[in-house]
Amino acid sequence: MSNRSGSIVAIYRYPVKGLSAEKMDRVVLAPGECLPYDRRFAIALGSTHFDPEHPAWLPKTHFIMLMRDEKLAQLRTHLDVESGLLVIAENDRVLLRAQMTTAEGRELVGEVFTNFLGEATNGPLRVVMAPGHAFADARRKSNATTDQYVSLINSASLAALEAAMGVPIDPIRFRANIYFDGPSAWSEHDWIGSEIAVGAVRLRVISRITRCAATQVNPATAERDLDIVAGLGHSFGHTNMGVYAEVVAGGEIAVGHSLLRVSDT
Repeated sequence: MSNRSGSIVAIYRYPVKGLSAEKMDRVVLAPGECLPYDRRFAIALGSTHFDPEHPAWLPKTHFIMLMRDEKLAQLRTHLDVESGLLVIAENDRVLLRAQMTTAEGRELVGEVFTNFLGEATNGPLRVVMAPGHAFADARRKSNATTDQYVSLINSASLAALEAAMGVPIDPIRFRANIYFDGPSAWSEHDWIGSEIAVGAVRLRVISRITRCAATQVNPATAERDLDIVAGLGHSFGHTNMGVYAEVVAGGEIAVGHSLLRVSDT
């Protein structure tokens, strides 16, 4: 077993599923949970049934998403988790400031996205949420003890894809939580079942992440300009980028912290 260490180079969360990444310097992780406020809210299609009293995992096709709605990348959003205020802007012009903690605020957000996407999606759209629930892309894995994960990407694997495709690739296309460097490209694929240590924090790697057409969308221009899935398949014989892990021991992690594969479980 290779114990080659690395370090965290970036941390992100995505408070509203399908919308802007929010960069973080540090975050406190809790056992069995994803990053605080990661995928805390989602914007559901008019045809989507979601019961906040009995929240259940739903495929991302039930919500607005980059895989289908690339126009979303034209917007920049920011959620102040302390106040619950969501700001939605396009080309530096604020479209809405609304409280995601109130039904009235969530209704306003739904209206903005219904108007913004128009006939391109099944409206009217509405914001959905439930205490303790995260709108993750991946359903619960058979080898996991929770349905909330942290996603990690190896910078060397991303660099290998860039070299193979001959173009720079914005890491945000992959919407991961933790980006790290150090280990060799694709070595993270051998970590399934292993524990990763970041100080006192322990993450147990449970699966590779299979990529979809959402990665075609340039997060800066909202254009579908790269076929990432085809590039992965043609150059490496798989369509994976990154791994999912569950938090088994909590604590604070930060950019610059060392990351080390420590054991097989």
